[in-house]
Amino acid sequence: MENNLAFVLGGGGARGALQVGALRALLETGIHPDILIGTSIGAINAAYLAMRGISLESLDSLVEAWRDAARADLLPSHYLRITLLSMINRRIGWSTQKVREFCLSHGLAPGACFEDIRGVRLYVVATDLNTGRPIIYGERPGERILEGVLASTALPPWLQPLQIDGKYLVDGGITSNLPIEPAIQVGASEIIALDLNDPRSPASEDGLRLFFDRLIGTVGQRQTELELALAVARGVPVHLIVLEGKEPVPIWDFTRTDELIEHGYNLACRAIASWDHPLSTPKIPGKMPGQNTQ
Repeated sequence: MENNLAFVLGGGGARGALQVGALRALLETGIHPDILIGTSIGAINAAYLAMRGISLESLDSLVEAWRDAARADLLPSHYLRITLLSMINRRIGWSTQKVREFCLSHGLAPGACFEDIRGVRLYVVATDLNTGRPIIYGERPGERILEGVLASTALPPWLQPLQIDGKYLVDGGITSNLPIEPAIQVGASEIIALDLNDPRSPASEDGLRLFFDRLIGTVGQRQTELELALAVARGVPVHLIVLEGKEPVPIWDFTRTDELIEHGYNLACRAIASWDHPLSTPKIPGKMPGQNTQ
């Protein structure tokens, strides 16, 4: 089988800054992917990096984009109010246009297609609520990257679902928050997975906020367990790096970007140093140990 190392970038809103730091640690070590695949915020990180090329310079630009996101208030914190108003048909506006404009301002041209990407294969994962199945953008090279990213990040109550060609598309995290199974489906023979799921809740949360946080965390954790088990059954090594903040970070809180980037870098450096078997891919020079699920 051809060696195809995939970087799998999970969803987690503002916690995606942790992935930026982890990606820097991987690139500094000389680890480069053949495949980039992401869900939700992981889709944005993957698309940004793939369109600019896999390099430390591209990561520097991604850091600046994250700082812009912190200033843009992409996901308002009063999401329970938005949800309740939506339930009684008093919609106060989605953030979809804000996210679209953010992507456009950072170089994701509306006409850019997956076939335009060079040096890595890019995929992003959304969910079709009509079928209950994940949708992998990028399997058809002519698909638009911007559409895929907007579908992959369409998480109500913040972002409006997309209705396209009979599909009702929402955030990919609904069916595959850490898209290991989709990575295997597109040909990954080895995976480094950057997991943002955090089952913890901020100490200040209670009531419905606490319930929703625990619900999302539990569903994401169970999905990951099942997809890791599938990888074992298929014989695909998965090197899992769990990225949690020093304390729980709400998915809407982009104000801690610099802190999370640094913490993600340190977590990934420790994970890489603890690996004790070489990764199988020839893309990685020298002896690199591997944390395996097998």
